[in-house]
Amino acid sequence: MNTNFQTHTVKSFGEELDRLSDDVARMGGLVETLVSDCLQAVMRRDGDLADSVIERDRQVDQMERDIEKRVIRLFALRQPMATDLRMTIAAYRISHELERIGDLAKNIARRCRVLNESEPHEMTRSVDRMGRLVVSQLHEVLNAFSAGSLDDAHSAMKTDDEIDEIYNSLFRELLTYMMEDARTISPSTQMLFVAKNLERIGDHNTNIAEMVHYVLTGEDWRRDRSMSDPDRES
Repeated sequence: MNTNFQTHTVKSFGEELDRLSDDVARMGGLVETLVSDCLQAVMRRDGDLADSVIERDRQVDQMERDIEKRVIRLFALRQPMATDLRMTIAAYRISHELERIGDLAKNIARRCRVLNESEPHEMTRSVDRMGRLVVSQLHEVLNAFSAGSLDDAHSAMKTDDEIDEIYNSLFRELLTYMMEDARTISPSTQMLFVAKNLERIGDHNTNIAEMVHYVLTGEDWRRDRSMSDPDRES
């Protein structure tokens, strides 16, 4: 994230925050690649690509550990305040969200192995459409973090509703397939797990967008949204 708008008492502190945001951006780039690749592995029935996603998830885990160590060091040595504090907290929380997205991409890749043992599923194109939207949302929210764009963050939040709608539609259609033909139960179940993992990635993307909103405004988007809608469940 561009932190040039911040004023730091110690120049090296600003440089450390820049390195932290760069680390998060690199982690985000790898995670975005994994989500795209796991989707392609399912669409192309590419077992080798699926195995590659599973293997590369270890890099994501290591990146999260490295970011956690850097955050702890910043707290111990710099005691950040105001915007610097929000940025440091956000970097830690976003890295955790990205690690979970990496795990979900790995789960999708594992489903690919089972799907490859069955005939191609008729719902593959619908899952592909959902997956492309999720990848686009992830790209947008990562750009929101790197560029400090409030508009991109809010746009990513809105996309989550569309992802949920597609998932609910897929869920109903896949259940119909299973009820009409018992032979489709196994592959349909795997596709349902793929769709659910994509829906959960959308939720994590939204969490990242909310953290970007917090860094840039100092406002808790979830708290403000709940207060503006008294009927909303906590």
